[in-house]
Amino acid sequence: MTETAKSGGMLAGKVAIVTGAGGGIGREIALAMALEGADVLINDIGASLGGEGLSATPAQQTKLIIEQRGGRAAISTDSVADWASAQRIVKAAMDAFGRVDIVVNNAGILRDTIFHKMTPEDWLSVVNVHLNGSFFVSRAAADHFRAQNGGSYVHMTSTSGLVGNFGQANYSAAKLGIAALSKSIALDMARYNVRSNCIAPFAWSRMTDSIPAVDPVQKARVENLKRMTPDKNAPLAVYLASDAAKHVTGQVFATRMNEIFLMSQSRPLKSVHRAEGWTPETIAQHGMAALSKSLLPLDRSQDVFSWDPV
Repeated sequence: MTETAKSGGMLAGKVAIVTGAGGGIGREIALAMALEGADVLINDIGASLGGEGLSATPAQQTKLIIEQRGGRAAISTDSVADWASAQRIVKAAMDAFGRVDIVVNNAGILRDTIFHKMTPEDWLSVVNVHLNGSFFVSRAAADHFRAQNGGSYVHMTSTSGLVGNFGQANYSAAKLGIAALSKSIALDMARYNVRSNCIAPFAWSRMTDSIPAVDPVQKARVENLKRMTPDKNAPLAVYLASDAAKHVTGQVFATRMNEIFLMSQSRPLKSVHRAEGWTPETIAQHGMAALSKSLLPLDRSQDVFSWDPV
């Protein structure tokens, strides 16, 4: 049975901008928001995973699905990675639907390579889309949120940034930066009833299908990842965008299969004090000796999330 948009859904009367909504997690979030009654501005430049090539087809496909289910959608093919084009994205939503209530910063590209081989272009291209893009689109919507005294941001971060991963210095730095950006937005815009939260999604999509699968352990890991379909991340995004989450802001969540995690944020773990002050020698002899048992391991996302998704 084909799902149809709900006239009285959790997002009825709201307008959502979803970037990178031409496929994968972004498409599933856009579809889920439309089913809950939101009008959706689908933003996608239709580029490859590495950011090359342009096509309106992915966005058009998402729009067609929404309309077939009785929802309303419009398209923007502007890039998030430029201030002027980000403003056009928000203007497209205003032109189509007259307001904007929700911004989902999901657009992204990958340029994975080991740090000592990473080029400035690899770095800048990824940071521009993920981090700068999240700022540009959020900032472009901020004036509308202030004027209407309300709004919700949902940003896609990653455990690659929150925890760590090999070969993703550009992506990890951008994604951790997004978590800090979200917290700052939450603090600065709370007076206008604007909320800002992050989701670190787990899903098998074109963002993960380049993971190597050579040995049996890698192959088993990939098979587990394939079970985590992109749609599993959509319900939390819908909830965070809705009025039901009006008390939730400045938080970082992770979604993995049927699991939802509230992620920690950096706080002091342990302290040492020396009344006469420290020297490099006393730090080595006493300070670090006291702290060493609390040092965090050099782990990766898969080390922290070491059990199979459930």
